Amino acid sequence: MIGLAYALKGEIRSMLRSADAKPLETASGAAVYEIEPGILAYLGGVGKVNAAMSTQLFIDRYHPDWIVNAGCAGSFLDLPIGTIVLAKDFVQHDVDTTAMGDPIGLVSTVDRVEFPTDEPERLSGILAAQGVEHQVGRVATGEVFMTKGDRADWVAKTFAPALCEMEGGAIAQVCLRNGVKFTALKSVSDRLCQDNNAEEYFNYGEAMAKLNAVVLPFARELGR
Repeated sequence: MIGLAYALKGEIRSMLRSADAKPLETASGAAVYEIEPGILAYLGGVGKVNAAMSTQLFIDRYHPDWIVNAGCAGSFLDLPIGTIVLAKDFVQHDVDTTAMGDPIGLVSTVDRVEFPTDEPERLSGILAAQGVEHQVGRVATGEVFMTKGDRADWVAKTFAPALCEMEGGAIAQVCLRNGVKFTALKSVSDRLCQDNNAEEYFNYGEAMAKLNAVVLPFARELGR
């Protein structure tokens, strides 16, 4: 079974309409939908705590083989709005225990900075076979809606990510600890660190419409 992890209903709205999805339950504030047999989706909320809690709840109740995190993200690269990015790994840019001698971004208990996704080369091949133009890159997660400025410049320099967002790193961590395969598809909604950002800033509707047209056939292939 494939689980699709979203933060907000606005991100999944087009899929709920097109797929004739059925609501299954709302547990601890997380709504779960059957998109079609073998593919469920859940809305976890914004930020790492909401993402982690809802993912653990979903794993415990539905026992997925894969979780696919889908959503918008800001780009540190000069990528057009709506560009699809398959995550190769995640970092958590707001974790800092360097005062204890740890490297920046080290997540304790699991004792790692990088959270690789599963089978990125094979999954990139699936997207290519489906005719989906995409990039593969690192995603940085943190409890901040990133905008152009000193913080964004620091994250870009320190972690060299392609994208940043607020949930995927937490979902990756929960999946790692539960032995559930994990990947993420992101659509560029806004661009950071570029002088030409202003004209296209945060085109949410365009980014999600394009992403959801990709997510369902991708999930079907994962479930084969």
